[in-house]
Amino acid sequence: MPQNLFSSLDFPSALLDNLEKMGYETMTPIQAASLPLSLAGQDVIAQAKTGSGKTAAFGLALLSKLNPRFFGTQALVLCPTRELATQVAQELRRLASYQQNIKVVVLCGGQSIGPQIGSLEHGAHIVVGTPGRIQDHLRKETLDLSQVSTVVLDEADRMLEMGFIEAIAAIVSVTPRSRQTLLFSATYPPDIERLSREYQSNPARVTVETTESKPAIEERFFEVSKEGKAQAMLALLSHFQPESSVLFCNTKQSVRDVVDELRSAGVSVDALHGDMEQRDRDQVLVRFKQKSLSVLVASDVAARGLDVDDLAMVMNVDMPRDPDIYTHRIGRTGRAGKSGLALSLVAKSEQYKLEHLSAFIERDFHKEAWQSLPLTREGLPKPLNCTVAVNVGRRQKIRAGDLVGAFVNELGIPGSALGNITLSENQSFVAVERGIAKAQLKKMLEFKVKGRAARARLLW
Repeated sequence: MPQNLFSSLDFPSALLDNLEKMGYETMTPIQAASLPLSLAGQDVIAQAKTGSGKTAAFGLALLSKLNPRFFGTQALVLCPTRELATQVAQELRRLASYQQNIKVVVLCGGQSIGPQIGSLEHGAHIVVGTPGRIQDHLRKETLDLSQVSTVVLDEADRMLEMGFIEAIAAIVSVTPRSRQTLLFSATYPPDIERLSREYQSNPARVTVETTESKPAIEERFFEVSKEGKAQAMLALLSHFQPESSVLFCNTKQSVRDVVDELRSAGVSVDALHGDMEQRDRDQVLVRFKQKSLSVLVASDVAARGLDVDDLAMVMNVDMPRDPDIYTHRIGRTGRAGKSGLALSLVAKSEQYKLEHLSAFIERDFHKEAWQSLPLTREGLPKPLNCTVAVNVGRRQKIRAGDLVGAFVNELGIPGSALGNITLSENQSFVAVERGIAKAQLKKMLEFKVKGRAARARLLW
């Protein structure tokens, strides 16, 4: 049997069936290299980037050790950002859906701690969170890590960059010494080696060569004047017509300005920056992933952990000062072997950044003119779906299948018109084809989900 098939591992048939439904056929290189080791109980230090399948690599390992009947925290996943923690938790819930009642709780800052405490009172098998908020719960004695059997440090290099080394030390120190520790990092700086020596026991090192699956990203640079950036953005969006795109800016004010320019031109656009309330950020990300928002304008800090399937295009509205940031930005497109497009606007005042990037990457870049590209309102990107927010969620024991049943049977919306479904504690978000969602809006005012009265509203 080929060694890159999930069926080559000693997984229960229900889990294999679930992986097949999720579209997981063969293991990615990081999964094939690390899973046999972590399933055997070894500590692992693995070099893996976002988009490599690392969440399933550590997720399947920690799920294999869970006791569903014991509601104490058995696995802890530390992430650098709220966005990444949320995405990891969503993926873990999908992976765990072959079993009943596996509870995954997210503990992050930027959200009220009260509901988190209430959720922990009912127990949690898996806790995913950021170091700062995990420490808050440990200080309040609302989180007990004494029964943890697996600790995962996800994107450990970024956690160290963000100054979390002391927090990680304090958290790991209250977990059992017999735990398994899985460390995933995109790079191996000296601090990562020290972290591994401190908290891992004879770890197996996994490094996967990614040359064969190197993303095919087409990079193009366009010369602009400071005053002409807005027109250039619109012309490029109209010409390339990406289904979804992320536009990167260097400052929060630049993000706001770009959103205003695009909105005034009729583009379906929203912002993602550090001054936004967490609730608003979460809703923007859901709408973008559900393709009810065509363009996302983001700052680098806010976009950390942003992981969107099939992102057609990224655009650097402002050239980044650091070549590493440029590489990180354009790496959001061209995932999983698919092609991607990365456009950059270069003003005269930013020419030195392009030269610095060229020297760093050891490649010459040619600037193009954009003025000859036709700009039509019809060509500007339009969202495919609407996001429908329903006022029931996981706390009401609602699952994705319950929502599908309600939308099909109660609202008469064909299953083929439904897309991504995202569940939160007290709310759910359903992607519905735009025309059908508008037509059925009145019916959504009151209907039933799993016998429970529910109300829905469209997010614009």
